[in-house]
Amino acid sequence: MTDTPKRKRTLFSKILIGTIGSLILFLLGYSYLFGPMDKYATTTEFLVEPEMSSLAIAQTLKEQGFIRSEFAFEAAHLSSSNGRIIRPGGYKISKAMDTWTIADVLTKKPHLAWITVKPGMRKEQIADMLVDYLSWSPEERDEWLTVHTAPTPSFVEGVYYPDTYLIPSQLSPKEVADRMRTRFQEVFAPYANEAFLENKSWTDVINLASIVEREAAKNDKALVAAILWNRLAIDMPLQADATLQYVKGNAENGWWPVPKSEDKFLESPFNTYQYKGLPPHPIANPSLDSIHAVLNPESTNCIYYLHDSNGQIHCSTNYAGHKDNINRHLR
Repeated sequence: MTDTPKRKRTLFSKILIGTIGSLILFLLGYSYLFGPMDKYATTTEFLVEPEMSSLAIAQTLKEQGFIRSEFAFEAAHLSSSNGRIIRPGGYKISKAMDTWTIADVLTKKPHLAWITVKPGMRKEQIADMLVDYLSWSPEERDEWLTVHTAPTPSFVEGVYYPDTYLIPSQLSPKEVADRMRTRFQEVFAPYANEAFLENKSWTDVINLASIVEREAAKNDKALVAAILWNRLAIDMPLQADATLQYVKGNAENGWWPVPKSEDKFLESPFNTYQYKGLPPHPIANPSLDSIHAVLNPESTNCIYYLHDSNGQIHCSTNYAGHKDNINRHLR
């Protein structure tokens, strides 16, 4: 009986020591998995590539020495992100940060943003992306649309090379516009020289290529370009639905709405049903394929064309043949 309190104290001591030991081991393990890699490290750049999975991000963080455990990073991201995804771009992080802090930084907006300008975009669509990814104000958006994207009347649209850019968030609208136009000039310089050798106006080539970009299917750009050149040669209106879309496009209804029959009577210099020749300036950013098609069109006598429900093109040399194609393929 007299040994019972002593045995209880011994048991309690063992439990206490075991608990403290377990706690120490837990804290050591936690510190190892989630703690900073180097408390004296400086801030460096970490780049998240487009379409990078969270697992790939974790693996890259470990490979570059920012974290010890991919599992710990995944756990920290899932616990603290509140549904926020990690967006492609550049982030300023440090090996002095713990895993929780790194996960938090990577769910905020990057200071370097990947921005992909796709072929066929108009400048308002690019502006919407810049507002989203670079956190531009309404005033900066307006500045992009009305000032810095219009170096000449002929180049209000169509000279922002379709590409993926890594853009610092602190760049001004002018600097972003300059970067995209410079890239355009670099890539298209050989084509501008080709246009000169063929005695074709470079501004006309870009203008027509922007229409081809919106009008043609994937594999018939050279044929569409040839037909549009044929129309210009005989002083026939281009009658391109894409120009009607450009006239009607807006943020509420979409930038490229499906045109209706009555849209052919819209009053606008971009309405190529009402006005002959090319519109005042390009309607979108053309791809290399479209520029190449305009400079190297197919040989054809067709002046009419349409695409059926499968995207297959059908052309004809006269209006009677065009009506026949309509009855065959669109009705």
